[in-house]
Amino acid sequence: MTTTRPGPRERLVEAARDLTYTQGVHVGVDAILKRADVARRSLYQHFGGKDGLIAEVLRSHPTLARYSEVMDEAGDDPRARVLAVFDELEVITQRPGFHGCRYTSADVALTDPAHPAHAEVRAFKDGLHELFVSELNRHGHPDPESGAVQLLVLIDGTLAHGITRPDAHPALAARDMAEMLLDRAGTRH
Repeated sequence: MTTTRPGPRERLVEAARDLTYTQGVHVGVDAILKRADVARRSLYQHFGGKDGLIAEVLRSHPTLARYSEVMDEAGDDPRARVLAVFDELEVITQRPGFHGCRYTSADVALTDPAHPAHAEVRAFKDGLHELFVSELNRHGHPDPESGAVQLLVLIDGTLAHGITRPDAHPALAARDMAEMLLDRAGTRH
């Protein structure tokens, strides 16, 4: 049985996915090329340069699908589905090598507003927002849009705090807050 080595495009995406997460989006092109074992020409042929590669890494990453999967594994109850996200974040933030949210990190690090990665970050965050709006609608929340924003703030805070103080278990604290949001669905500040 022979295994086929992925092509240059796939190797570039995989290398950039790993290196931009562990070292940040400003990791050098040479490090990506070396890890992918491809010529510089391949980077430009497939992505037009590093900016296009970073945008593709964000576009193709399965994070949003993983949120849906975690919710689906929790069953059909919208409350349980939302809280399952925070249970999963507890696992994620406790893993060795956790470096926070790749989308937020890229958005903050890339100061050029025209960088194509910003559109991918926005698409991801919008998709996550819509996922929670849907669950909150099913839960009977009177303001699912606002509730979804609150959940995203809890998630972003969990992922940021998980970098600097994982021993504080920020996902568990955020889960408690999410429970209050679900229990007090009619309250807005």
